[in-house]
Amino acid sequence: MKRTHHCNELCLEQAGEDVVLSGWVHSCRDLGGVIFIDVRDREGRTQLVFDPQETDVALVEVASKLHSESVITVSGKVRQRPDETENSKIPTGQIEVVAASMEVNNEAAVLPFQIDDPETAAKVNEELRLQYRYIDLRRPEIMRNMQLRSKVATATRVFMEEQGFLEVETPTLFKSTPEGAREFLVPSRISPGEFYALPQSPQQFKQILMCSGVDKYFQLARCYRDEDLRSDRQPEFTQVDIEMSFIERDDIYELIEAYLKRVWKVALGCNIETPFPRISYKEVMDRWGSDKPDTRFGLEIVDFTENFASSEFKVFSGAIDGGGVVKALNAKGYACVTQGQMEAMTDTAKSFGAKGLAFIKVENGEWKSPIVKFFSEEEKAALQEKLNIEEGDLILFAADEWLNACEILGKIRLYAAEKLQSLGKLVVPKDQFNFLWVVDFPLLAFDKEMNRWYSSHHPFTSPVEEDIPNLISDPKSVRGQHYDIVVNGVELGGGSIRIHQPEVQKTIFEEVLQLSSEVSQSRFGYMLEAFKYGCPPHGGIALGFDRLIALLCGADSIRDVVAFPKTAKGSCLMTNSPAGVEARQLRDLRVEIKIAKKEE
Repeated sequence: MKRTHHCNELCLEQAGEDVVLSGWVHSCRDLGGVIFIDVRDREGRTQLVFDPQETDVALVEVASKLHSESVITVSGKVRQRPDETENSKIPTGQIEVVAASMEVNNEAAVLPFQIDDPETAAKVNEELRLQYRYIDLRRPEIMRNMQLRSKVATATRVFMEEQGFLEVETPTLFKSTPEGAREFLVPSRISPGEFYALPQSPQQFKQILMCSGVDKYFQLARCYRDEDLRSDRQPEFTQVDIEMSFIERDDIYELIEAYLKRVWKVALGCNIETPFPRISYKEVMDRWGSDKPDTRFGLEIVDFTENFASSEFKVFSGAIDGGGVVKALNAKGYACVTQGQMEAMTDTAKSFGAKGLAFIKVENGEWKSPIVKFFSEEEKAALQEKLNIEEGDLILFAADEWLNACEILGKIRLYAAEKLQSLGKLVVPKDQFNFLWVVDFPLLAFDKEMNRWYSSHHPFTSPVEEDIPNLISDPKSVRGQHYDIVVNGVELGGGSIRIHQPEVQKTIFEEVLQLSSEVSQSRFGYMLEAFKYGCPPHGGIALGFDRLIALLCGADSIRDVVAFPKTAKGSCLMTNSPAGVEARQLRDLRVEIKIAKKEE
């Protein structure tokens, strides 16, 4: 190889040694004719010295003209840096290499943006960074993310092998089963007019593997969903996919807790406490208004339905009479809320169908609100006791159907927490990780527009055994055996115990989800058939690997932990994809494109 050491390796022990380093020119400084170059590779950087008194003058001249990100190979002697010139910010800061010779492997053109200063690079327009992703990936901050991702992937495989799992790859070309997110379709040349679909997950294949006797399966699986994108979602993503036979929910909990304990130790060198709390879906919605709650701070939601059942404030009592609830949260210290912030929270409430957002400001010892005059002394006392109301607090209410009320205050809770942090009135520790399991979800949810039930997780989730008789008579009461793992407001993954009895699965498909026997047979017939020939009880989970790495890296977007991510519009700016194809290719596929004209 063209080097003896990487650029983060040398220390005082190597002083006096002849070495060869290769890498990119991170920075170049001319200090009175002496040229200092920081050479960088993926591991770090080392300072090179081109001094006319010790280095050939022609070589010094070449070094002085190098652009940032030029690729060089330099040989020279390691020496200790002179007093007061050490750089404590880098591991190689006690030494430098006096250059004896240099080969310019590739001279870089002027860069579209600079990467030597982290603060400057972070402010570069993201579209420009994605267009030149190969340059952006050189940034030490992004390269560290890639290294940590690789380390966690290796730790995952080592852990799973220790636990007796087999890594099995499942097909990328699948069939369309449009029950969930929109799929990417791939036309078949060999079977004109027919399509593959890229898998949203290996769900059906891993269940078939359980029927096959694999017993313990895992995979770092590539998955695809044609969804609207955001900071924590990409059209193609990776998940840690796991399935096991002859297990119960507790077995999954113990496995994943041990896995995450290993990952946090390997990635961050810290110990996380297990077991994680297990909290029902109803409780997390009641307390935090979200099924992926951030429990590092308070601002918990409190129920006041009983207290306001006979209230003179008809908005509250009317909601309760209609089967709804009244809930409130105390945004402590947020009575200083601006009019614009109040309008933003009101708009959140309206987006859920509410007519407005009731509130109380506590200022100068007075409860300020147009609704307080309707409250009885008993109602005020209940608010005071349950919310611990103090000077400077802001009380926010929701009166609606249970789920709506919870979700309204859940969104407002996060908004208020963000603003209180910016005011220095709330501290949410970034180095604290609050894990929990959300359990006991309802198996089904009702779609009012379609007038039918649909799976709240997926149609292969097993009902709680004692609830199976209620599938037809009382679907709302049926609990599912699924679970989510959550940390700091991020859903890392979810899974379930699966249905393994063909008659129960057929009931779910045809009688509950109202899929015709023809449709269920067309989409899932091979699974129902496989279940007839000795299918063991089984279950599993899938963890979002990109989200996991983003959390470990402290990244705001998963685009910073994916090597070649897509934009919010699903495009790759580096390769200009998606792109058109040649007419010949379409003819081979028997595909004709018709694009509707845009409305003026």
